[in-house]
Formats: sequence, C-alpha cells, structure tokens
Amino acid sequence: MYDPGDDWPLGCIRLRNGSVTLRPVRECDLPSLVRLLPDDAEHDPSSVMLEGLDLEANRRRLFMQSYWKSRASWSVDCWWIMFLATRGDHAVGVQALEADHFPALRTVDSFSWLDTAVRGQGIGTAMRTAVLTLAFDHLHAEAAVSSAREDNRPSLGISRRLGYEDNGVSRSLSPTGPCTLCHMIIRRDTWMARGHGSDVLVEGLSGCAPWFGVNVEG
Repeated sequence: MYDPGDDWPLGCIRLRNGSVTLRPVRECDLPSLVRLLPDDAEHDPSSVMLEGLDLEANRRRLFMQSYWKSRASWSVDCWWIMFLATRGDHAVGVQALEADHFPALRTVDSFSWLDTAVRGQGIGTAMRTAVLTLAFDHLHAEAAVSSAREDNRPSLGISRRLGYEDNGVSRSLSPTGPCTLCHMIIRRDTWMARGHGSDVLVEGLSGCAPWFGVNVEG
C-alpha cells in the first residue's frame, strides 16, 4: 500500500516539550485553525491586502495561502515548516520555522501565534524552544533570528527569555500603517550554553536530510 510519508517525510516530524506537542500542519487542520486565528496574529507586513476584504478576512486568507506556499515552494535553499501546537487533545496555536540558503547560512527564522485563551501559561516559550531545538541540536543551525512589532511584548519577551539579543530595528509598512519592527538574534554558542533543548524530544527526522541539504541528527 502506498504511504505518502515516503514522499513527504517531513510530515512525520514530532517535537515534544512537556505537555506541548508540535507536528506539521495538515490540510485537514486548516478550517479549525482559521477559526482559532486570533485578531492580533502577525503576518508579513508587506503582504498585499485584497480590496473588498476586511482585515480579519485578509488575515485568514494569508494564513491559508502561507500553508500552501510552505508546501509548494519547498527547496533546500528556501524552506518553511508550519507546525500545529497542541496541549493534550486541543490545538493551541501555530509555530513556524523557516530558512533561506540554509546549507550556506545555517540561520533560521521563526514566527508563531497562540490562542488567546491559553496565553500566559508558558506555551509560547515551549513552542519556540521546541523548534529551536530542532534547528540547533538536529539541523546544526548557527543562528536563529526573530522579528516582531515593537508593541508585541509577548513575542519579544519569549525571545529575551531564551537568550536572544537585540539585532536592530527597521520601519515597515503594514495593513494598519507604518510600524517599527524589532529584530533579535540568538547564536549557537548561547543556545548550547543555556541548555534549553535538554527536555525536548525530537522524532521522525529519518529520511529528511535531503530536504534540508545537511546531515540530520535524530
């Protein structure tokens, strides 16, 4: 019997950090995730808004398109994994990990959003820690960057808690007008010294090395 996992092994990846589990988003997850998408979920500030759709409808559209793009445009030089985060049997948010020219630059970026009903419980930190463990401990990343609007205190707080350092600011256009983005970076030596990934279990990487263009551990 044909197993689609043979041709898309990325779907087998599992990241477990305490009560939080991450697995790649599937097509069947999209309807429930769109309903869960919070009003403050950030997206690329340069994204084009469709006239005739309000901001909420455009956010839902951009989320779904980003999922399809992450699948359709995958390459060794430009990849993007969108993970569904669950606690127990309940979906609580989305955590993504992406990279450009990863075999050469060994640098990843991340973004996430979390259901408003479960914020302030450490889930966002657990989610970010899980994908950074995948990046640093298994894909041999040398750095991870993150960007957030200056008023996105939860995201910036998670970055600082994990050891990211300030890496400059920039101005960008957004659907609600010009905004200031704060950029942060954490390097491999800082990550390893802090030992954040010691409690994270990473499974399902067998057969994934060709997809990342590097030797994969686990």
